[in-house]
Amino acid sequence: MAVNWPGLLSIGVFYIMILGMGIWASRKSKREEKKCTGKRSEVAMVGGRNLNIWVGICTMTATWVEGPFILGNAEMVYDPTKGLVWATAPLAFTMNFIIGALFFVKPIRSKNYVTLMDPFQEKYGNAVAAVIFIPSLIGDILWIACILGGLGGTISVVMGISSSLAVCISAAVAILYTLMGGLYSVAYTDVIQLGLMFVGLWLCVPFVLANPSSANITVAAVTKLYQEPWVGRVELEEAGRWVDDILLLAIGGICYQAFYQRVLSAATDAQAKITCYAGAVLLPILAVPSVVIGAVAASTNWNETSFGSPSPYEQGKAGMILPIALQHLCPFYISLFGMGALAASVMSSVDSALLSAASILGRNIFKNLIYKRASDKMILAVVKGSILLCGIIGTGLAMITQSVYLFWFIGADVYYSMMAPQVICIFYLSRRVNHYGACAGFVLALVLRALVGEPLMGLPDILPLPWDKMVDGHRYRLFPFRTAIMLISMATILGEAGDQSAGAPQATGALGRAQEKNRSLEPDAEPKGNRSPELTAESKGDWSLGPTAVLAADWLELESARPQAGTWGRLWHGGGSISTEVAVGTGVGSRDWGWQRHGGSGRAWDFASRHQGRL
Repeated sequence: MAVNWPGLLSIGVFYIMILGMGIWASRKSKREEKKCTGKRSEVAMVGGRNLNIWVGICTMTATWVEGPFILGNAEMVYDPTKGLVWATAPLAFTMNFIIGALFFVKPIRSKNYVTLMDPFQEKYGNAVAAVIFIPSLIGDILWIACILGGLGGTISVVMGISSSLAVCISAAVAILYTLMGGLYSVAYTDVIQLGLMFVGLWLCVPFVLANPSSANITVAAVTKLYQEPWVGRVELEEAGRWVDDILLLAIGGICYQAFYQRVLSAATDAQAKITCYAGAVLLPILAVPSVVIGAVAASTNWNETSFGSPSPYEQGKAGMILPIALQHLCPFYISLFGMGALAASVMSSVDSALLSAASILGRNIFKNLIYKRASDKMILAVVKGSILLCGIIGTGLAMITQSVYLFWFIGADVYYSMMAPQVICIFYLSRRVNHYGACAGFVLALVLRALVGEPLMGLPDILPLPWDKMVDGHRYRLFPFRTAIMLISMATILGEAGDQSAGAPQATGALGRAQEKNRSLEPDAEPKGNRSPELTAESKGDWSLGPTAVLAADWLELESARPQAGTWGRLWHGGGSISTEVAVGTGVGSRDWGWQRHGGSGRAWDFASRHQGRL
C-alpha cells in the first residue's frame, strides 16, 4: 500500500498542536509550583489540588474514552459472534464513574493522599504495599501497550506506514509533553483531545451511514443480511460471563491510579464528585459514533467497496474495522477527522497511564521504600525517569498485539481479580484487615487466576469450572470466574486477618508483663508515663531507636531508651509523615500500644484489651 502523505501531514499537524498545548501547560505547571506552599512533586502528580472543574471533567472523560474503547466498541458490534450486547464498556465505565463518586471520592480525599498506594503503605507498611501494588503497575503498562497498539494498527491501515513507526512516534509525543508538565500538561491537552474526539467521530457518522454499499442498519440489526444481526444476543448459559465482563470494568475501574489522580486534583469533594457524574453522562455520548460505525460495517456488502472480498472479518481484521470503515466508507477528507479523533483518544489515555505508573514508582516505591531521605527534587526526577521507562516498555509490548481487546481485558482482569478486593477492604474494612490477610488474598488470587488460564497469553486452562464448554480443544469459560476469584480473595483477606487476631500467641517475658499492665488501664484513662515532647523532622534523630521492623516503618521514636508500659512514642516515615498505627510501650511487635492521628489529635490504645487513653 502506498504511503498516504496528505493523511500523514494532517496527523503531524495534530501532533504538533497537542505538543504545543503540552508545552504551554508545562509553563502553567511551573507557575503553580511557585504559588504552591506544599511539595513540587504534588503539583506534578495531583495538580496542586486546585484543577479547574471544567478541565477536570474533560481529563476524566478523555482518559476513559481511549483508543481501545472506541476501536473495541466497533469491533464487538461488527463481530458476528458477539454483537452490540457484548460491547459492555460504555455501560461498565458509566457504572464505574458513579460507583467511584458515591463510595471512593470521600475516603481517598479525607486524608490528603497523593496516590492510591498511600493508604496501603499507611496500613501495611512499605514493603507489603509494594508487593500488593505489583498488579497495579503491570496493569498500567498493559494499558499503555493496549492503547498504543490500537493506534499503531489504525494508522498503518489508513496511512500505509509501518505500525511500529506509528506506535513509536505517538509514544514519543505523549512521553515528551507528560515529562514537561505532569498532570497540568496531561489535563490541558485532554481538553483539546476531547473536543477532537467529539467533533471528529460524530462528523464521520452521517457519511458512513450514507454509503451506498451499506444496508439500513435498523434492518440489519435484527435480520441476517451479509452476516449475523449486529445487535447480537446473550444466551442463558452466557449470562454469567456477560455479567462478569461488566463487573470486570465497572468495579475493576476503581483500582486505577489515573482515576484517583483526577479525584485528588479537584479543589473540593463536591467538585470531585461532579467530575465523575459529568464523565458518566459524556462517556456514552462519545461511545455512540463507534457503535454506529460498527453497525454500518456489519450491514455492508464489502465486495462492493474498495476493500473487496473477503470481508474484514474473514481476513481476521475485525479489530481494525473502525479505521477500515473510515477509509473505505467515507470520503478521504472526512476520514482524516476520524483518524484525528482516534489519535486524540489514544494520546489522552497514554499520558494518563504514564503519569499514573510514574507517580507510584516515584513516591511510593523510591521515596518510601528505596531511599527514604529523598528530596522533593529527587522524587520529581524519578517520576520523570519512570515516565520514560514505562513508555519504552509499553511501546515494546504494543508492537506484538493483534486485537485491541487483548491487553485491555488482561489489564482490567489484573485489577479486578487482584486489586479490587484490596481497595475495597482498605477503605471500608480497614479495622478487620492486616498485612497477613492482604498477602494471603493477593497470592491466592494470583494462583487461582493462573490456574483458570488465559488463551490470549498462552496460559493453559488447568482448573475446571462449572458450565465449561469445550471449543477446539480449549475450555470456553461460562462461569463468572473473575468475580468468583475477587470474592474469594476478599474473603481470604478478611478471614486471615480474623484468624491472626483470634489466634495471636501470648507474649512472654518483658513483653507479656508490659501487656498485662496495659490491660489494667480503664477506658479513656490517661496512661502512665510522661508525654513525649513535640517531635519534628529535625529533632527525630535525638529520639530515634534506629531502623525498626515495626509495621515496616522508618523510625520508632520513644520517650525512653528503655520503653516500659505507657511509654509514649511516634512512628515516622521518611520525610516526617506519621503512620496511623505505632507500637509503643515495649518497642516490639504491633499489638501492644498504638498511636493514631484523628482530627489533629491522637489516641493510644492497648490492641489486646481495646482500652484507650487520650493523647
